[in-house]
This record gives sequence, C-alpha cells and structure tokens, in this order.
Amino acid sequence: MDFHPTEEQAAAAGLAARIFGDLATHERLAAAGTGSDAELWKALTAAGLPAAVEDIGLLGLVLLLEEQGRSTAQVPFAATCAYGVLPVAAHGTVEQRARLLPALGTGEAVATGAFPNRGRITADRGPLAAATADTGRRTAQGGVRLTGTAPAVPWLREATHVLVPDADGGLWIVRTDAPGVRTAPVETTAPWSAGRLTLTAAEAEPLGAAGAYEAVLATARTAFAGLQAGVCAGSLARAVEYTGVREQFGRPLSTNQGVMLRAADAYMDTEAIRVTTYEAAWRVDEGLPAREHALTAAWWASEAGKRVVHAGQHLHGGMGADLEHPVHRHFLWGRQLDAYLGCGSELLAELGDALAQEG
Repeated sequence: MDFHPTEEQAAAAGLAARIFGDLATHERLAAAGTGSDAELWKALTAAGLPAAVEDIGLLGLVLLLEEQGRSTAQVPFAATCAYGVLPVAAHGTVEQRARLLPALGTGEAVATGAFPNRGRITADRGPLAAATADTGRRTAQGGVRLTGTAPAVPWLREATHVLVPDADGGLWIVRTDAPGVRTAPVETTAPWSAGRLTLTAAEAEPLGAAGAYEAVLATARTAFAGLQAGVCAGSLARAVEYTGVREQFGRPLSTNQGVMLRAADAYMDTEAIRVTTYEAAWRVDEGLPAREHALTAAWWASEAGKRVVHAGQHLHGGMGADLEHPVHRHFLWGRQLDAYLGCGSELLAELGDALAQEG
C-alpha cells in the first residue's frame, strides 16, 4: 500500500482545506443551524471538488472529507459523494452516468442514502417491463415501486436523489420530488439537515447488479470514517490550542502530565482511524477485496472517535460544557458518526461473521 497521495489528490485536498478554512467559520456554522451553507456549497462545486471525486477516487474523497470534518462544515459533501458520485460512477449505466454525474458535480443535484439496509423498505417488482438495451432502465408503468420508511437519512432535506437499498439488497435511485415520496425533518445528534423518508409505491430506477449494495456500503463506511478522522483532528487541535494558552497555577494546562497523556491518547486514536481508513480506501480504488478493511476502519471511527471527541471536550474544562463553544460541534458530530452505519459492537460482530465465512 502507498500512503502518499497522488499530485491530483494532494492538490484537491489543499484546495478543500482553503475553502473550508475560509468559509466554514464558527459564525457561519452557527448561522446555518441544521441547514446547508449555500455559499460554501456553491464554492465547493464551483471549484469542481465533487466532480473531481470521480477521478481522485475514494482515497481522494477521504482526504477531502478530513478537511470537512476538521471544520464540521454544514454542506452535503460527504453524502453526495458517497451515495451519488462514486456509486453512479462505479455501478451506473452509460445513460445514468451521463445524466447524473454532471448534475452531482455542479451541485444541481444533491444525493444521500437510506443506509444501512435495515429491511424497512421493500420493492414490489410486479410485472416488469423489458429493460431498454442502452440504459437498462425499466419503464415506469409496471416497473419497480418501493414502500417503507427510513427514519433518519442525513442531509435528506437538501437532497434531490436518495440511494435506497431494499430488503433483498437491491439498490434503487429515488427522486425526492417523485409521487409517493414524502420527507419530514428530524433531529439527530449532529445538525445534518436529516429527515425521515417515507415511500408509498414510489417509482425507482435500479443501480448496479447483485452485490452493489455491499460495495456501496463499504465505500460509505470508509468515507464517513474519513470524515470522523477529520472531526477528531479538529477537536484535538482545538484542545491543544486551548490548553496551550489556558493557565492554572501560573503555567499552561498543557504542561500537566495528565493533560499531555490524554492528548497523546487522543492523537493515537485519531491516527488509528486515519491509517485504517486510508488502507480501506486504497484497496477499494485498487479493486481489491475491502469489506473487512472498511469494517475495521468503521469500527475505529466509532470506538476511537467517541473517545477522542470526549477527550477534546474534557480538555477544555468548564468551557467544554458551553454548548456554543466550537468544540461542542466536534463532540456532536463525533457522537453521530459513532453510531452512523453501525455502532462499534455491530461492526465487530459483522467483521467476525465475515472472517468466519472466509475461514
């Protein structure tokens, strides 16, 4: 494995760092609430970053999401790329790629995913019409319709398209403005503009063949683990800055051994998330088996991520209890990512089953 980013990946990450650093300020984040920062999203799409993900791959996306996580920027960047750009590029038909990728790249379309598959959505395939030779799409009349609910879909209130797995593991693209599709806002731990998705015989178009669900889930877990690495790095950076200037008994808090050890543990946890995520992303980009590696990265993101954001808040002392303090956003994001796509115990059980099947 090569841990060094390509020239294109490094350039994209540097550009993302500048845009997030300039626009994802504490004041703008507070003003955005649970909505998306339209100006920041416009800047990212104008810079070509969502479109670039098709070329720089999952590892490149992880580098970009680290920068988003550092600032906890309020934009549907992770969801659009993990559930839109990469799945369509990897599993879409020629027609789907030509129709969807340009819109996702410019921000005209915003994607999210009703993941993971909890068996809440079923597909009524009915008397399917024959697929056309060039697109593979089924006609609306007599085609597949989805019914069910997904209780908390990230960035649903911003999305134009939702990638939906059914109870049998099939993947479907649903437009949020289609008949039979209803969305309602819900509150989650992190302010992700989330919503409840309700489908009632909603028309859907297929994406990919058998096995695409597992591939997309591994990609999403890896991408959101990269986001968690950034969240943790940002939380730790704030803690280091604060303890370096906050004095107690005439000396900075950072000179206390207990503070140094807590920060060192948080740093090692953050690096563990990063290195396992890089490995999983690299394997996906290289076309190598990556399910177990994605699960490993997701487990570290869940278990270690939770420890890091708690440490970041605790190292701020009384200031860490201030809900308006910037470090509290990292705490909220870290706790949301701790459970999203599977909490630590679920991921470990799934990893054990995967390893046993291989044995």
